[in-house]
Amino acid sequence: MNRQEYELIKSESLNYLEEANIVLTEEEVKSFEVADFGLGNIRDLGLQLVVYANTDRYCAKELILLPGQTCPEHLHPPINNLPGKEETFRCRKGIVYLYVPGSKPQVIHAKVPKEYEEHLTVWDEIILRPGEQYTIPPNTLHWFQAGDEGAIVSEFSSTSTDENDVFTDPRIKRIPVITD
Repeated sequence: MNRQEYELIKSESLNYLEEANIVLTEEEVKSFEVADFGLGNIRDLGLQLVVYANTDRYCAKELILLPGQTCPEHLHPPINNLPGKEETFRCRKGIVYLYVPGSKPQVIHAKVPKEYEEHLTVWDEIILRPGEQYTIPPNTLHWFQAGDEGAIVSEFSSTSTDENDVFTDPRIKRIPVITD
C-alpha cells in the first residue's frame, strides 16, 4: 500500500472514531494501523485498528471497518503452550457480520467479493449491532465484515500476537508494508 492510500484510509477511519465520540491520544493516532493484508484491495479486504493495551495477560483494541470492508478469515493459534487468543467483539457503531464455524444460513448478509469467496470456509452468521457482543474461542476460524455504514468494534482479548495469525488465504501478509 502506498503512503497516500494509507493516509486517506487512516483519515477516514479516524473520522469514524470521532463520530462515535471515541477519543485517541496523540500516541495512539501515531501508532494507528492500516492493514491491507498485502492484497492491494483495502476497501474490500482490510482492517484499521488502534491498540490501547497489549500485555502478557490481556489486550484492548478498536477495530475500524469502512463500509463493506472485510477482515479476511483467520484464526489465532496456540503459541508457547498457550491456547491462542480468545477475543470478545463488542460492536460500538454500525453493523458487523461475523462468521464462525457452524451451519451456513440460506441467506448471508455479507457481500463477499467474488474473487475472495474461495478463501472462506466458515459461514455461521452472527450479526452484531451497537451494544451487542460475541466471544470467539481460541484457535477458531472467523472473518467479519462491516455493513453499509462501516463499523467500529471494541476488542477485548487475551494477549494479541497478530504476527502469528493463520489465514486461509495463503497470499495474506499480516504485517502492513507501506511504500512511498
